[in-house]
Amino acid sequence: MKTNFKPIIIEQIFNQNIETVWNAISQLDQMKQWFFENIPAFNAEVGFETQFNVKAPSQDFLHCWKIIEVIPNKKIVYRWKYKNISGEGIVTFELFEKNNQTKLVLTNEGLESFPQDTPEFARESCIAGWNYFIKKRLKEYLK
Repeated sequence: MKTNFKPIIIEQIFNQNIETVWNAISQLDQMKQWFFENIPAFNAEVGFETQFNVKAPSQDFLHCWKIIEVIPNKKIVYRWKYKNISGEGIVTFELFEKNNQTKLVLTNEGLESFPQDTPEFARESCIAGWNYFIKKRLKEYLK
């Protein structure tokens, strides 16, 4: 990975305790309600892997996730790839308690390793996607 490429960082504060937010980002039944409804399985355990397809206008994207770090109620890190597409990203969800609220910091690294001629891998597209999931869908789910 190029080291001069800035990661994408999305931050959101929720009026919920850490455990509530942790459960929303780590329990399959909750993740299906705000993230991807077709995730077949999910366990917040190092080494866990899952795959699921997402259809986009340009092509199908078979998501391949592997959990590489977990600190319960604090941090979960995924290795994120797509079948038959070069590139690999790292997505980190970190939780911080702040005045009886929870701050979620999402960091997406490695976007530059994906094909730059694919619109879905444009930096602006990735930022818009994470803003949609974290600042809209998750925020609405946790109200």
